[in-house]
Amino acid sequence: MTRAANGHAIPASRKTTGELRKLHALLREAERSGDLDVWRRARCVLGYIKGKSVICLSTEVDVTRGAINRWLQWYRARGAEGLRTMKAPGASPKLNATQQLELATAVEAGPQAAGFTSGMWTGPMVGDWIRHRFGVRYHNHHVPYLLHQLGFSVQRPRKRLARADIEAQARWLRVRFPAIKKKPQRAEESSPSRTRQASGSMEPSTRPGRWSATSHASTPSANAKRRISMVR
Repeated sequence: MTRAANGHAIPASRKTTGELRKLHALLREAERSGDLDVWRRARCVLGYIKGKSVICLSTEVDVTRGAINRWLQWYRARGAEGLRTMKAPGASPKLNATQQLELATAVEAGPQAAGFTSGMWTGPMVGDWIRHRFGVRYHNHHVPYLLHQLGFSVQRPRKRLARADIEAQARWLRVRFPAIKKKPQRAEESSPSRTRQASGSMEPSTRPGRWSATSHASTPSANAKRRISMVR
């Protein structure tokens, strides 16, 4: 079995004036849009038709010979359109257009109209309704995405955040604040100056003294007072 001569792997039906015009138009379109992949394909096919070898073309555009041979097959099968970048087809939707419309109508009517006792939809509730109505299963994580496609904005109720904030404040007052209040503070941290006031004297003293443990423990620190003002 011999290798086809340069340009002979393309049938004559793909070398007509009309086909070559489409190929040149695709090359110019790729240049304007900056689509390097399509530009390489169109240039390699044109170069091959003009007599260049696959080895020479692979060096010019820096691609493998296998890639160029694959592009030649695409051009033989579909012409210039076969060289465009095609998006991979996604999975077909589980619900058809009519079912999606029915789902949107049910969501707008509210969960109680659908037979639920709650007054607010949740992802699992929507998934249960879809499963019982259409016999189709959706993962709970995919339900919000499905609703977004139908034009709904999924939001969390604010009352949960408010309740969490109240619980956090109560926990801080019940646990954290008593611990701060009972913790003894070092004398160096309680005053910006190293000069300390002597115990039992109202006159200033230059002699270093020791703070009274009782009087110090009964006075909350400035940091503790600042935190109290923040949570009230």
